[in-house]
This record gives sequence, C-alpha cells and structure tokens, in this order.
Amino acid sequence: MAASVQRGRLTPLGWAGLLLGAAIMLAPLAWTLLLSLKANSALVGNSGAAFVPPWTLSNYAAIFGNESLMRWLLNSIVVSLGTTAGVLVLTSLAGYGFARLDFPFRRTLFVVVLLGLAVPSQAVILPQHQLFATLGLHNSYPGLILPGLITSFGVFFMTQYMKAIPKELDEAALLDGASRLTIFWKVILPLTVPAQSTLAVFTFLGSWNDYWWPLISATRSDMYTLTVGLASAQMNYAQTSGLGFLMAQAIFASIPIFLVYVVFQKQIIRAMAGAAVR
Repeated sequence: MAASVQRGRLTPLGWAGLLLGAAIMLAPLAWTLLLSLKANSALVGNSGAAFVPPWTLSNYAAIFGNESLMRWLLNSIVVSLGTTAGVLVLTSLAGYGFARLDFPFRRTLFVVVLLGLAVPSQAVILPQHQLFATLGLHNSYPGLILPGLITSFGVFFMTQYMKAIPKELDEAALLDGASRLTIFWKVILPLTVPAQSTLAVFTFLGSWNDYWWPLISATRSDMYTLTVGLASAQMNYAQTSGLGFLMAQAIFASIPIFLVYVVFQKQIIRAMAGAAVR
C-alpha cells in the first residue's frame, strides 16, 4: 500500500490496480449489455457474436410490448416503495420511543429488538408462510410488503441516531407547551433526514432485490416481482424468447437500482463510511 501511495496520492501502480479491479467488476455487466444489443437469431449457438456488429435495440423495444414484464415491474415498484415508506414510519416512531421516552421494560424491549438481528429470515419462513396463508394474504401486495416492515437494524439505527440529538430540544419544546407528538413531528423528525435517507436507500435496494419471500408468497405470475419473474423467464422461456431478449430484461430490471445509486450516492457512501468507522 505504501509503495502505491505517495503523499496521499495514488502512484501509476495504484491507478493500474484500481483500473484492473474496475475492469474485472464491469466485465460481466459489459458482457450482458453486448448480448442484449444483438438479435436473438445471431446468438443461437454462438454467443461470441455479441462482439461483432451490427447491434440492435430490438430486444429493448420488445420489452415494452411484454405485458408480463410490465406487470412485474409495477409489482416491484409498489412493493419496494410500500416497504420503504412503512419502514421509515415504523422505525422513526420506534426509534423516538426508545431514544427519548422512558417507559416500563424499555431496556428489555430494546434487547429483544437487538436479538432480532441474530435471527435469519429463513429461520421463521415456515411459521410466516403459515400465518400469511391463514390470513389469506398470499398473492397480494400486503403479503409481499408486510414481512419487509420488520427490521431490527432500522429500529437500532434510528434509535442510535436520535440518542445523539440533544435532549435540551425536547425540554425547551415541552416548556413551550408542545406535546410529545409535536416534538417528534416538528423538532426531532426534521433532524433525522440524513439517517432516514440512508435507511430508505438500503431498504429500497433490499426490497427490490429480494427473491426469497416473493418466490414463496407469489404463486400467480401476475403477482411476481421482477426478480421472480425474470428467474421464471430464464427457466421457462430462454430457449424460445432468445438470449438477447433475456439479457435485455436483466439490464432493464437493473436501471431503477442504477438510478437510485446515482441519485443517493452521497447517502450510500456516508453510510458505508460510517459503518467502516464503527
């Protein structure tokens, strides 16, 4: 490391290492993009034809005529946005309660929340499935959204963030006659926007990429999310629709994630830097 860094700047050797690492990470994406730009007939028996022109956008044009794919996209948007909104509301309220209020068994309940971090989702999948089946929530938006609202990390994250806010603000607002709800809504909540932005980004990305629960809960094709729908297309329709069309679907499904990273990259970098410091 010392050999590749001089006075806080990267040497040519350091730049070469970074470029090599970037090339290795971008290679699968570039390969997928090239495949998506080739006609399906040109890729039959020879995927190496992706490197040879001509290229075409016909696969992307076909996506917008695919009703199933548009339905899966809508499902992913509804589920991801619904999960993100629900997580922000619940974790903000829970974080305020644990950080600013004094009530019986507060410490015990917070320990229970922390224990939830040690329980993998796979460990509760069977009772969760039976519960949602009993309530008739499978193949529905509530059935896809509600499990994502349970996030021990989100409660812990918001609690720690709100603890760092000086309590003198609450005391001053109480002296002015403000209620606890008013303090939460007008005093504390606006100060937690950076934390909520970070939590919103990671919640949205996690929900968008989730495959395990939608695969179990959504048994009808019209309720598939993009992750489940594209997986089913790969298993059932790759031979008939073509490799190029399949790769175009994968690129298309990645566009919302790419846009989220571009728009919220500062929050993501800040969160990762904070995690590294801790």
